[in-house]
Amino acid sequence: MPMAIRRTTLLLALAGATAGTAWALAAFGIEGRGVVSTADSEIRGSVRPDGQRIVWGSPDRKGGPGGWDLWQADLKDGRWQEARPVPLSTSDKDFDPMFSADGKWIYFFSDRPGGYGGDDLYRAELLADGRYGPARNLGATVNSAGNEWAPTPSFDGKTLMFSSDRAGGAGKQDLYAARWDGRSFIKPEPLPGVNTANDEFDAAFLDHGRALIYAQSIDGNEAPIQLFLAECDGKTYVTRGPLPLSFNTNTDYTLSPVVDWSKPKEMLVSGAAPELRMGGRDLYRLAVPRTQGKDGCI
Repeated sequence: MPMAIRRTTLLLALAGATAGTAWALAAFGIEGRGVVSTADSEIRGSVRPDGQRIVWGSPDRKGGPGGWDLWQADLKDGRWQEARPVPLSTSDKDFDPMFSADGKWIYFFSDRPGGYGGDDLYRAELLADGRYGPARNLGATVNSAGNEWAPTPSFDGKTLMFSSDRAGGAGKQDLYAARWDGRSFIKPEPLPGVNTANDEFDAAFLDHGRALIYAQSIDGNEAPIQLFLAECDGKTYVTRGPLPLSFNTNTDYTLSPVVDWSKPKEMLVSGAAPELRMGGRDLYRLAVPRTQGKDGCI
């Protein structure tokens, strides 16, 4: 089955899947109840570095131009309010948003016309008045004839991590890192030690790349998705095990870890805690786990 179809089938399945694990979340709770997290599915939430705006993707939320849309809400009176589509959303598929740590860019993927394959990586400038500049394709140095997902800029902006099912990988979706050369991101290389014959995607850098959290699925069309923690041993990432989160099990769907740039000791993940949920997949806030990785993997 083509990857673009598998991704669509997967996230529509996420919207209706139900969790079956006990509640034991050591976290700060659900994010934006009724505004951000709703009866629909919310995937991959990212907070702007000033803490005043959150963006996320939804495959099934009504009111957007295309069905797979980017959404945003602003912080007012201490809570997220006025959920609405990001103007960058189109009638095509737009998903996996993430702000850069310097607050200058928003990254996402889209299958809009003019790309190099199925899903391509884009970014748009964040303007001083809160609006967005035009979406720009990241080009053939990053995008392929396949599908690229979950663009993740490093804290210093010099590395872009993403997943791709391009030719020559270890399996299906694999994790790659590309370097900024002053003009564009170039020479994507597989992340060492992480990629397998399964799907690896939706990853977050921890401790400046000394560790990471990534999602893995045996079959992105049918099987559950689980988050794993890996640490760099100086040359390669070594997976230490599943992220210790109550609903992050091998029977459910938990994905899309993103560090909150405005509160770097906290992060958001998408999942379904059975005793605290609004709908399909919600966004949950939790503490970034402590890690003991080394330099040398990116």
